[in-house]
Amino acid sequence: MIYMADTANIEQLKKLYYYFPLAGVTTNPSILAQEGKPISEIVPQIQNIVGDGMVHFQVSSQTADEMLRETLKYKEHFGFGDEYYSKIPVTAEGLRAISLIKNAGIKVTATAIFTHQQALVAAQAGADYVAPYVSRLDNISSHGIEVVEHITNTLNHFDYDCKVLAASFKTVDQVHRIVKRGCHSATINYELLKALRSHPMTDMAVEQFAVDSEGLYDIEF
Repeated sequence: MIYMADTANIEQLKKLYYYFPLAGVTTNPSILAQEGKPISEIVPQIQNIVGDGMVHFQVSSQTADEMLRETLKYKEHFGFGDEYYSKIPVTAEGLRAISLIKNAGIKVTATAIFTHQQALVAAQAGADYVAPYVSRLDNISSHGIEVVEHITNTLNHFDYDCKVLAASFKTVDQVHRIVKRGCHSATINYELLKALRSHPMTDMAVEQFAVDSEGLYDIEF
């Protein structure tokens, strides 16, 4: 199980990467819009923070040929390496683009997935990751946790070279439950990533440790 940061906020990423063992960063147009900065400015800053980690960067084009051209341009312009994943929505044009981009030697994350079959078709098209939206499914009574579980089980059962990257979380419990279902990875926003490692009992224990250690730790360092 690996965690990624679902944000393009540079200050948030700096804080997260200082503490967390993150595998990479994911973005989409909506996340980028929250920052109000052009990609020419924000992507290099993300790269500086991520280093050799993964960058899952979504295209804005609507047709397969344009998605391919856009992906190739970003790889060249930003100097993306092997850990660059072009995020492609699972539209009809997107499915064709997945095959084209994979044939061009670039990895793909299929995104905006809401059904088991969408994920399976994207995997068959060559996607390296499929990204089902958990909370958005829950919001329409479609049981996002179960959808993630079904996708994960199918990919594992048929030995696809594709992994589930669960996205769109509102609670720590949702993350906890997709982990229990065997999900391969999750991309999580800043506030939830902070909450994942937090517990008031931990804080209380550390406070007590500080009190109890007074006068006992007498070796200078």
